[in-house]
Formats: sequence, C-alpha cells, structure tokens
Amino acid sequence: MGIAVGIDLGTTNSAVSVVRPTGKPEVLKNKEGDSITPSVVLFQSFGGPDEPLVGEQAKRQAAAFPDDIVQHVKRYMGDPSWRFDSSSGAQYSAEEVSAIILKRLKEDAEIALGEEVTDAVITVPAYFDDARRTATKQAGQIAGLNVLRVLNEPTAAALSYGIDADANGTVLVYDLGGGTFDVTILKIAGTEFEVIATDGDRNLGGFDFDNALMSYLNEELKKQGAPDALEDVALMASLREKAEFAKKALSTVPKTNVQFSANDQHYRVPLTREEFNEVTQSLMVRTQELVTDVLEASKLTWDDIDKVLLVGGSTRMPAVRELVEQMSGKSPELDVNPDEAVALGAAIQATLEGDIEVSTEQVGSKATVESFLGGPVHISDVTSQALGVILIEADGVTEFNQVMIERNTKVPAKTELKTKTAYDRQTAVHVKVTQGDGRDPQNVTIVGEGQLEIPVYPKGSPLRVSYEYDVDQTVVVEVYDLTANKSLGTIKIERVANLGEGELGEMEQKIGGMQIN
Repeated sequence: MGIAVGIDLGTTNSAVSVVRPTGKPEVLKNKEGDSITPSVVLFQSFGGPDEPLVGEQAKRQAAAFPDDIVQHVKRYMGDPSWRFDSSSGAQYSAEEVSAIILKRLKEDAEIALGEEVTDAVITVPAYFDDARRTATKQAGQIAGLNVLRVLNEPTAAALSYGIDADANGTVLVYDLGGGTFDVTILKIAGTEFEVIATDGDRNLGGFDFDNALMSYLNEELKKQGAPDALEDVALMASLREKAEFAKKALSTVPKTNVQFSANDQHYRVPLTREEFNEVTQSLMVRTQELVTDVLEASKLTWDDIDKVLLVGGSTRMPAVRELVEQMSGKSPELDVNPDEAVALGAAIQATLEGDIEVSTEQVGSKATVESFLGGPVHISDVTSQALGVILIEADGVTEFNQVMIERNTKVPAKTELKTKTAYDRQTAVHVKVTQGDGRDPQNVTIVGEGQLEIPVYPKGSPLRVSYEYDVDQTVVVEVYDLTANKSLGTIKIERVANLGEGELGEMEQKIGGMQIN
C-alpha cells in the first residue's frame, strides 16, 4: 500500500507534506535538507537524453544558462501552445515540466519516508479554471502519481490553520504566491470548513513584483550608462535575480543596494522600501480590488470577518500587512507559516482521501487525523468560474453563452437543461461547454466540446442534459433520454487546452524513464 502526500505545486516554490502517526501534518525535507524546493528546472544534456536538474541548484544557474532554464511554468498550465525546446532537441509541454518537478518531489518524499509514494492531493489556485485544473491532474499522472484530488490553495491553508482549536469564525485568506493571487472567505466551525466566496487573478504574484522592480532598476542602470538588460537574455535573467534578492531584503531592512555587472562594468543602485512600494503600488491596488470584490460577493463587511490569514511567500512584503491592516482594521494572524500552510492542508486532505486505514511508523491514518482534529472533517468549497453552454438564438444562427452554474456556487453542483431533438432522425447531441459570466461567446472560455450518440427519434423528442462541477471543479456532462426515461451516458469532453490520452501515455513513458537530479 502506497503513501498519500499533499503537494503544494507553486509557481516559484513547491513543498510536499505528510500526516504523521500523531495526526499532525509535517512538511518533508528534500535531499538538500530544505522544506521548500524551487519550482525551477535546468535541462542538462551530457551527450544523451536530457537529465533535468530541479530545485535550488537549478535556480542558482538560471543567470548562467538562461536558455536551458524553465521557471514559473505554472503560468503556462493548460496552454496548448506553450512548449520548451531543450538544447538536446527535445520538446516539453507545461504539463511535462510540472511532472518533472512533481517527480522530484515524489522521489524526495520516498527518501524521507522510506516508503513508496503513490497518491497525492495537489493544490491549485482557487481561480484556476477547468483547463488548468485538468492540466495539473495530468502532470501528476505523468509523474506517476494517482491524483486523489486537486484542492484550492486558500482552502488548504485554512484547513491547516483549523488544526488550532481557536480557529472558529469567519476567516479571510489573502493568498499572494509567486505567480497567482487568491482571496477566499470561509467559515470554520470545529471541523467544518465552509467556503463562502472566492476570487483571484492567476497572473498576479511575486513574479510580477519582481518584473516591476526589474524594469525600474533597468531604467536606473541605463541612466548610469549600463546596457539595456531587457534586450539581452542573460543580462535580463541576472537582473531579475537581483530584483528578487532586493525585494526579499526590503522585507526585513528599510533600504539596500543593488549591485549589477555588465560588459565588465559594475553598477550600483540604492533602493529604499518606499521606492519599491511606489514601483509596485498598482499591483497592491489590484489585490485590494479583488478583496473588495469578494467581500461584496459574499455580502459581508470587514465587521463580519473574525480573522485574516496571510498565505504565500509574497505576503512577507511589509506592504501586504500594511494594506490588510488598513483595509480591515485587524492584525493578520501570526501563527501561519506562509510557505508551508498550503502543503500542510493538502496533507490532511490526502490522508482523508487516501486508503490508509492503519497508521504506520511514518504516516497517520484517516482515523488518526480525525482524532487529532476532534472529529470528521467536512469541506464545502465553491466554484471560482461560472459554468455555461453555447446555445442558439431563436433565429437559428446566432450563438450565445447560457450560464448553467453561477460563480461561487457550492460544489459539487449540478443543473439541468431540457431540450429537444432539432430534426428528424437526429443521431447525436453536440455540446460546447464554457467557463465565464458573459453572454457573448467571445467573452468566455471554451472548455471543450463533445457529442453523444442518441436513439433515432422524430424531431422534438425530449432530452435532458445535466451539467456538473465535481469537487475538483472539473466539468461532467450527462444526457438523459426522456422518451425511454434513461441515461444515455456522459459526454466525453474533448478539452481544447488539454492533452489527449495518447499524448498522456507517451509523456508518462518519456518522463518515467528520465533521470532527474
């Protein structure tokens, strides 16, 4: 019997955790002895197939080998057009690169535990859509993992926080990670976790703060006669690294110096925390807008919020705490590790979802977790995206998007649409599924489409089509024959942004046989 772990697959850093026999979750150390593994892959070749290097050692070589490095691949999940071409001539999808990171985490966990890891709960930003959630599951499959569930990161953080007996109340989770931002409001009552509303931006995170600072530093350096670093791949990689270091330094000190070298010349740019805050102010304002939106969506005010949790490494920036205190009039909770909270919550969920009935020397069972927490755990989450379907107007030509399940609806959620066959001897039902709130098809995302064969009936024969979000917020469509009063089965949605079964099998073999360092 394999072990189930929780994995925080982050844009900039990742972590893997497990529930110990005591019932308490713990982040496992990697081979370097660190709790956090940078989500960075250096594609090395030594005359043969690629031998990827993952983690801190890869990150340290980013500036030296910018053409061989992949960072922030999470931003490209579910994007079928993105590919990385390694110097060996091999090509990789975002799912494959993520699978390489996951495989490294899996192997590190197996070394730490001395047992095989087979199952995992992998966390995703709450605002991830179906394509990105499906891509995350597929990355896990390619890495050799049975993905029990994908769990929203803010929910996972609240779950780990809920271990504390004093956690009861209405909680707002402000989750600013390396590449994404989520804000979620939920109620905690003992072992009951009820998400009320969520919102976010999948392209807003620490990486964007780094980029804003990098652009500012580049302009200051050019004033000193330095070349334009944004026009040179190696210089840009070096300057981005300097910007990240400066950002982290300014989280603990009020000012720092940024040292930069180019063309055998050395430059220095003094930088204060106030200057950094000014450069990144528009990004902070964007998080503020999203917090306001989610409060409005939940029909709550700050007076209704009992506690604020800061999650994600980027919340270490002093401006975040200042903004939250200014907005809420409350001090954020201090007993939350922003780097580990998500992984810890994922481990709890993995144990609850897994099949370990009896604790071993290394890991706890579902019963152990429930005993530790004080009872069975119930999590009620909500949809971050509206689910819809493309229909035809009465003119028989114009398409429009019909929202079937509204955003912030509790999941799993299911709704039905009664329809009729459009013509005599119709042999199939064709469905085009969307995510988004707009009526105009141009303003929503086409998740995919599919069709299901139906019995040959006269025009106008009644059918019922059900649309469902499962607990992972992936889409399921089922067709019912109301003439025969039976289900015709589920429609296999051919997702336009995700891998096919044949591609998945090939990638499993490719990554499975790869030496990962």
